Amino acid sequence: MSAIIRMEGVYFSYSSEADSNPQQTQALQGVSLSIEPGEFVAIVGRNGSGKSTLAKQINAILTPTSGEVWVDGISTKDEDSVFAIRQVAGMVFQNPDNQIVATIVEEDVAFGPENLGVQPSEIRQRVDEALQLVRMSEYALHPPHLLSGGQKQRVAIAGVLAMHPKILILDESTAMLDPIGRKEVMETALRLNRERGMTVVLITHHMDEAVLAERVIVLDRGRVVLDGSNREVFKQVGRLRELGLDVPQVTSLAELLCEQGLSLPSDILTVAEMVEQLCQSK
Repeated sequence: MSAIIRMEGVYFSYSSEADSNPQQTQALQGVSLSIEPGEFVAIVGRNGSGKSTLAKQINAILTPTSGEVWVDGISTKDEDSVFAIRQVAGMVFQNPDNQIVATIVEEDVAFGPENLGVQPSEIRQRVDEALQLVRMSEYALHPPHLLSGGQKQRVAIAGVLAMHPKILILDESTAMLDPIGRKEVMETALRLNRERGMTVVLITHHMDEAVLAERVIVLDRGRVVLDGSNREVFKQVGRLRELGLDVPQVTSLAELLCEQGLSLPSDILTVAEMVEQLCQSK
């Protein structure tokens, strides 16, 4: 199976001209990675590590200063293919209000397909299907401004889904939400991945969200420093803290209990796993 996302030696620099002195800020430094169709990948790192810059490379919002990015076999440097890439890789940003453009939910979800020139009968079908996928069908005729933050973000996801992408990129999409809203968005992403086989790339600073991904990539100063399964990455508690990152609360608790003499695995990620291990240790 060929990778749906492939990066080779990707460098990217932001230019600034403060005080008339042009400066280059290196956001990505030699990133190489592959993501297979159907993977759920979390990308984490402290502020300024290059997470969002990397996400925007996948969607061709940004293109490499040097190196190559291929999305579904298409190079993001091919300017004639940018539209095609953005149909393959749909992106949901941090603030849902910045992506909602209509005054009625179903009209907002229809906006993307309409701009693709999709036939009206198919648009109706896509809108209904997308709202059903994010469990927002009952709000189809509601004004978006009356929805909660989590509901708005699910509408934004529906708007992306209506364009039939193969990849869903969530760029800090839960950062502005309360715990209920975060849970709603993460449940939607997991369902799309597990039931629909959609490739999901999650950019997050919430480690309790990252553990839900089957694979975790850690960035630091624009470089990939860790890349493995969620268990492989999160059991490296000391290394993650050196990189300025938290670890899942349950993993941190397991470490504290081990220090107190309990024999527990170093890769506990969920409350259910913790309960099971504590019951076995009695």
